[in-house]
Amino acid sequence: MKDRARLSRRGLLGSGAAVAGVAGAFALGRVSDGSTPAPDAGPVTTYPYFGEHQAGIITPAQDRLHFVALDLTTEDRGEVVDLLERWTESAARMTQGAPAGPVGPVEGAAAAPPDDTGEAIGLPASRLTITFGFGPGLFTDAEGRDRFGLADRRPEALTPLPTFSADVLDPRRTGGDLCIQACADDPQVAVHAIRNLVRMGFGTTAVRWSQLGFGRTSTTSVTQATPRNLFGFKDGTANLKAEETSDLDAHLWVGAGDDPPADWLAGGSYLVSRRINMTIEVWDRQPLESQELFVGRTKGAGAPLSGGEEFTEPDFAMAGSAGPVIPTDAHIRVVHPSMFDGARMLRRGYNFVDGSNDLGGLDAGLFFLAYVRDPRTHFIPQQRAMATNDALMEYLRFTGQAVFAVPPGVAEGGYIGQGLFSPART
Repeated sequence: MKDRARLSRRGLLGSGAAVAGVAGAFALGRVSDGSTPAPDAGPVTTYPYFGEHQAGIITPAQDRLHFVALDLTTEDRGEVVDLLERWTESAARMTQGAPAGPVGPVEGAAAAPPDDTGEAIGLPASRLTITFGFGPGLFTDAEGRDRFGLADRRPEALTPLPTFSADVLDPRRTGGDLCIQACADDPQVAVHAIRNLVRMGFGTTAVRWSQLGFGRTSTTSVTQATPRNLFGFKDGTANLKAEETSDLDAHLWVGAGDDPPADWLAGGSYLVSRRINMTIEVWDRQPLESQELFVGRTKGAGAPLSGGEEFTEPDFAMAGSAGPVIPTDAHIRVVHPSMFDGARMLRRGYNFVDGSNDLGGLDAGLFFLAYVRDPRTHFIPQQRAMATNDALMEYLRFTGQAVFAVPPGVAEGGYIGQGLFSPART
C-alpha cells in the first residue's frame, strides 16, 4: 500500500512514464501563460505553477474552491520571506500532483510528523491552481505600523474597500494580510492544498477567515459553458475570457506604469472578494416573470429580455408596453460595462452553502471573486451602482469582503512576491 501511494501522487514526478505525462501537461499549459489548453489537446490535469502570471486567474475555472485569508503574527520580515519561499516550493509541487513537502506523507521517519497531511494520497492533481495575494495589512497594520519596511511600496489602489449601502459585514469574514486561493476539480485536493499551506504558516500566520465553494459561477474561457448561480440563472455571461488578450491587458493586468512605487505589481492584478448571502427562500416564492425582470435575462436560455441568444448584446433602449423591456433596475443594466466607460472584470466566483442560519434558512449564496486592473475604476463604481439601484439587492446580503494585490507569476528559482521584498529598487 505504501508503494502504491508513492506512485499515485509522489510518483508523478518520479517515474519515467509519469514524468512524460507531467511534461505533456506542462507543454499544454504553457499555451497562453499556462492557462488555456490547446483546443485539440486531451484532458488537462495539471497547470504549471511557474509563468508570467499566476495560474488560477485566467485558467479555465475549476469546479471547487478553498479560499483562506490570513493575518501575519510575526514582525520579522525574514520570517515572512521564508514562508513565501516555502509556500512557493510547496505550491509548485502540489499543482503537479506531488506532496506538499519534499519527503511526503508516509516516506519520512516514523518518529517525526509527516511534511504532508496525506489526505490527497492516490488523488490526481485535478487541475489544481494555487494563487497568492497581499492585503493592505502587509504594508501597514491597523495601527498604521510599517512592520516589514514595505509601506513605501504599497499600491495606491490597495486600500480596504468602503462599506456599501446594505452591507452587513462580519469582521470575522472581512480583510486579511494575505490570501490563498486553491481551485481544483476535486474538493479534497483543494482542501489539502490550503490545509498544508496554512500548516506551514504556524507561528507566522493565523487564519482570519476561510470559504469553501462549489459550482463555479462564471466562465474564464470560451471553451466553458456558462454556469448557474443559486437563483437558477446563468451567471457571468459577459465575463472577461482568457482568449480576449487585448481586453485582459486593458482591464485585468496591472500595467508597468500604473503605479511606479508599486512596480513589483506589474503583470499582476487586484482581487476583490465579497461574500454574498442570498435570501433563497424569499426568492423562490417570486413568480418567474418577476425573477426575469429583476435579472434582465430569461431564466432558461439566459438571453437578454430584449431578444436574441445568451451572448446577444442587450438593447436597453427597446421599449415595452410599460417602459423599457429591460427595466432600469434590472441587474444586467445596472452593472453593464457600457455604464462604466467599458470597464470589465474577470470573475471566478463560486456557490456556497454553509448550513443554516439562526432563522432556519440556508446560509447560502455566492462567494464573489473578481480580478481587476484597478478596483477604484473596475469594481467600486459598479458596486455602488448595484447597492443603490439594483432590483436584486432585495434578495442579497453582503456579509464579508476583502481586497488583495495579486503579484505577477513566479520564475523558476524565485518565490511569490519576490519583486516586492527584493532590496533592489528601480
